[in-house]
Amino acid sequence: MDIVILISQVIMSLALILTFVRVVRGPSLPDRVVALELFSTTVVGLVGVYAIKSDVASFLDAAIVIALMGFLAAIAFARFLERGRTAR
Repeated sequence: MDIVILISQVIMSLALILTFVRVVRGPSLPDRVVALELFSTTVVGLVGVYAIKSDVASFLDAAIVIALMGFLAAIAFARFLERGRTAR
């Protein structure tokens, strides 16, 4: 079980690094926002795996909060794109 958890943490950490590169070097703003959404999803996965490893259920509450923040950020960006770049 510990090996599976370690492998998942390593793979998700690598995904975080690659996602961060996409956030920094993304060719367009929508690409960067999708990368940020993936970043928050991967962080939720890492927190969930750590909650399983440490057997502390309160980490799952933190994962839920991170997931909700990522969702709200995606909704805010969609509204921003829908209205255009100028404030109305």
